Amino acid sequence: MVVNKPPLGWNTWNTFGANINEQLIMESADAMIANGLKDAGYEYVVIDDIWALKERDENGRLVPDPEKFPHGMKYVADYIHSKGLKFGMYSCAGYLTCAGYPASYGYEWVDAKTFAEWEVDFLKYDFCFHPMTERADVLYKRMAIALANCGRDILLSACSWGSENTKQWIKETGAHMWRSTGDIFDSWASIKSLAQSQIVAQEYNGHGCFNDMDMLIVGMNGKGNVALTGCTTEEYRLHFSLWALLNSPLMIGCDIRDMTDETKSILLNKDVIAINQDELGAEPFFANNFKYEINNSRTENDPFYKSYPIDTPIIAKYLDGGDIAIGFFNFMDTDASVWNFTLTLDNLGLPLSSGKTIELHDLWTGKTLKTFNGTVRIDKVAPHDCRLFRAKVVDA
Repeated sequence: MVVNKPPLGWNTWNTFGANINEQLIMESADAMIANGLKDAGYEYVVIDDIWALKERDENGRLVPDPEKFPHGMKYVADYIHSKGLKFGMYSCAGYLTCAGYPASYGYEWVDAKTFAEWEVDFLKYDFCFHPMTERADVLYKRMAIALANCGRDILLSACSWGSENTKQWIKETGAHMWRSTGDIFDSWASIKSLAQSQIVAQEYNGHGCFNDMDMLIVGMNGKGNVALTGCTTEEYRLHFSLWALLNSPLMIGCDIRDMTDETKSILLNKDVIAINQDELGAEPFFANNFKYEINNSRTENDPFYKSYPIDTPIIAKYLDGGDIAIGFFNFMDTDASVWNFTLTLDNLGLPLSSGKTIELHDLWTGKTLKTFNGTVRIDKVAPHDCRLFRAKVVDA
């Protein structure tokens, strides 16, 4: 199984935690259709932790909690598939899941066979309570090879939180996406922390194995399992824009049965989703004119030394067909000015000598922006807000 685009879908954890059952899952599948999410590209409906009994059966198989899933998981899978969607589940590489339920260590082949029989399409595979004597890469290889031989295509979402140098070995395991962060929470502080830790790790992203910056909190509005302060519309918009631009899987975490118009306007922005789902799958790059040191453990003489503007990054990504996605992100608590957000076209590979310039289309407002003397100048971006453009290369 080869995955060439970041997966899109919905997961139960952020809002519902342990409070899951088959009715919720089926209602959410219905909501994926009714609210236009499926048409926008979202396809996975994923059950997270706390779906099973605390003991395996006499054959060593996982058992769905009969109070939550009285008809079993194949029944739920059949319903989701009848809607033209795909079904996802959760397990863990340790003895127990993160919530203390039976996990897959030592049972990888049994569980892979079980998931295939239930017609699962996606497995989120966590990293709690694993034996410290085992190498992390081997734990993920064990499940990956079992899934690859289970007789069904099942996307492996490796959720090791970036620990134990995940980025250095994850692509060799056969995983299709990998969690590079700790858990997200519904607050601006969480968005900022995860974002600034990951915008510097894009060389480990790309076709076949995408850097997962954790699930979306857009639309949670301070309600649910990982709710804290909630966020403003601008903060949610920055969150969605950056996750899309950085090729992160877009897994919705709010209650999709009850979304506000503002939430829908963010999650259903097809132009932004198209940036995430672009066929080229190119790695994003920094396009700022000025750089600031963030890695104090290295020196400028180190060939691997990098310095980035993490408070006001300008991030670009080449798109299939020659367009360029360009995002201006303000993580500061004050306005960002033209001093922060002036981009020279040289940084995009378009010097004045090329005879080329760009036409910029704002993916949130629909407005166009003109270049000025070989530069893009953004006069003002409010705190915790962003501007995201699709730029077309044209004759100057």
